[in-house]
Amino acid sequence: MNCYNHHSYACRLLTIFSGLFAACCLYSSLATAAATFPTRPLRLIVPYAPGGNIDISARIIATPLADLLGQSVVVDNRPGAGGNLGAALVAKAASDGYTILVGSSGPLSVNPVIFKSLPYDSLKDFAPISTIQAVPLVVIAGPKSSINTIAEMVAGARARPGKLTVASSGAGTTNHFAIEMLGNMANVQFLHVPYKGSGPALSELLGGQVETMVDQLSASIGYIRDGRFKVLAVTTLQRSPSLPNTPTLDELGYKGYQASTLLGLLASAGTPPATIKILNTAVRQVMDGPASERFRGLGATPGASSPEEFTTRIREELQQWQVLVKKLNLKFE
Repeated sequence: MNCYNHHSYACRLLTIFSGLFAACCLYSSLATAAATFPTRPLRLIVPYAPGGNIDISARIIATPLADLLGQSVVVDNRPGAGGNLGAALVAKAASDGYTILVGSSGPLSVNPVIFKSLPYDSLKDFAPISTIQAVPLVVIAGPKSSINTIAEMVAGARARPGKLTVASSGAGTTNHFAIEMLGNMANVQFLHVPYKGSGPALSELLGGQVETMVDQLSASIGYIRDGRFKVLAVTTLQRSPSLPNTPTLDELGYKGYQASTLLGLLASAGTPPATIKILNTAVRQVMDGPASERFRGLGATPGASSPEEFTTRIREELQQWQVLVKKLNLKFE
């Protein structure tokens, strides 16, 4: 029909009705998706053993998420290979939104850097839903250490190159990368002492076997609150609400220094956008409730995001660690 002839009025009406019809179809499809998802229990895959921060976080959100979605949400621990086994399980799961990874920086941005090959691609095989929290790292000194500030720590490393000990929960972790990044920015060489988890490292720090440590705040916050460790700095750009009087490394002159452990939910790639939207909306509602206060009590900084924002965070972290590892020529067995 030629809309520039005497039928132009009819054409305009046709255009309006076509637009209304398209809008109704879109609304109908979203309504149908909302009515049909979820129709059975969901699984939150935790790629680590029970008891750690990621497992606890999954259990904090599982119940309110189930209440909102009207279906059970089961926490399923699948530890192994530094989080890779659980991540691979979700990457290969059906793209229907029922199998969800509780994904952290480990399998998403650290493991792709330290492992020569992985059974998944963290940027291609997942459909991010939303972030949940970020856990700051803290630089702490033991009660027997003479170090009280970051300036003293750096000065000590400069006076004793490669001898000032800095513990971490393991080689090839975010904590380890944070130590290397500080040494690089300060132009000093620390002696990195990796342990198998935060627990053994914290015990050695208390006993004076190591002088300092970089750790997740959630793992060491109990010791800090008891006054057993000296807190030198936090590694995020903003101060932690849990430690409002502790400066950031950025404030102390290491401009742009930022490191934390990100945590969020991801489905497998190809999950319908309408399903992701339903899940994102539910997570946002959960994070507006009591769950956020529980996360703050653990030393984490809670916060939901859009899927696009979560994707950007993963990509930025991955690039940050790729550049660091290449620059320092770090090797991992």
